[in-house]
Amino acid sequence: MNSATFVQNIFREYYTKDFSLSSFPSLIEKREFGFATFDGWMLRHKGFKDKEKLTAFLQDSVPRDAYVSCAYYEDPEAEMEKKGWTGADLIFDIDADHIPTPCGKIHDEWKCGNCGFSGKGVTPEKCPQCDSERFDTLTWPCNVCLDSAKSETTKLLDMLMHDFGFSDSEVSVFFSGHRGYHVHVENETIKILDAISRKEIVDYVTGLGFDVAFHGLEEGKFLQGPSLNDFGWRGRTAKAVYAFIENAKKEDFKQAGLQENVIAIVTKNKDALLKSLEGVGTWSAVKGIGFETWKKLVQFCAQSRSAKVDTVVTTDIHRLIRLADTLHGKTGLRKTMVSISALADFDPFKSAVAFKTGTAKVIVSSAPEFRIGDETFGPYENRKVELPTAAAILLVCKDRAEVLG
Repeated sequence: MNSATFVQNIFREYYTKDFSLSSFPSLIEKREFGFATFDGWMLRHKGFKDKEKLTAFLQDSVPRDAYVSCAYYEDPEAEMEKKGWTGADLIFDIDADHIPTPCGKIHDEWKCGNCGFSGKGVTPEKCPQCDSERFDTLTWPCNVCLDSAKSETTKLLDMLMHDFGFSDSEVSVFFSGHRGYHVHVENETIKILDAISRKEIVDYVTGLGFDVAFHGLEEGKFLQGPSLNDFGWRGRTAKAVYAFIENAKKEDFKQAGLQENVIAIVTKNKDALLKSLEGVGTWSAVKGIGFETWKKLVQFCAQSRSAKVDTVVTTDIHRLIRLADTLHGKTGLRKTMVSISALADFDPFKSAVAFKTGTAKVIVSSAPEFRIGDETFGPYENRKVELPTAAAILLVCKDRAEVLG
């Protein structure tokens, strides 16, 4: 049995015995569905009248990946220009691929598709050897990656709910099944926004074009700054600066662009500076710390409070997004809904594991140490091993192993 057949058989068992659309998309009859097959094809422009017909299709066809449109159409099965777009949910994709993490240098690999030159960490734009832009990549979902994505998701949720005023009932959070999270917003006002309007929302949550002049920092007889109690980016910026001054080390201040002599003054007067930030309006002008220093700190700290999202996904009003409760073809993990209140404690390697029984024998080419449930496996290098089904599926789907027998 080859690896693709093995994975498809395991997926079939899940869709037949365990699958349930607990996080069913609203207005299913208005949405387009798409499916990636195990043969490498992409099937689009599918429509379903109800949950039962969609479930039957998944059980019968057993796709590698299943997607649903963020958009609503008059005729989801028509060609794109004839579908009749009537609106779309607001979708955010937070993926570890867009977040620099130190663990990437350990478990992410790339190889030039032209000359074969390879390396670890972030894939370069061009091959250092031949300037080719074609790469084969091997990424890995680890705790550090997923915690980073969760942190960005938490920042995004804070903005959506406190700055934009969306309610718990309008915002849904999902573990994507791979290296990040999806946030869906269903709201009648947002539904009709075009791509340009959605780009404005993206710019806001990512802090693009952030200018201290518009967020409370003003030079004058007395230095004016935002308050910790301000709403929106003003309050967010003030809190970020406060936390930075309170906890930063010398190297952190250097990263913010401060000179040695200024760092010494900030460190010496830390308590006084923090006290001034606790006030309303007037920030302390400690001798040696003027407007330009505060400006550097505000600009630097504001970026730490922005949310790193895939901007293309949010602005695409026809986007297909992974269908909740379906399996991810790159991991075998399930796209899983997470309540906002439980996000901090959510563990993808427990809650999103779809296969709880059985084992499989595989030969692993290379794999870092990883965890499924409470068990830790690896690291492996050119090794034959018998693993629980979920662990074996993860390795095979990530092209790190082949099935034996």
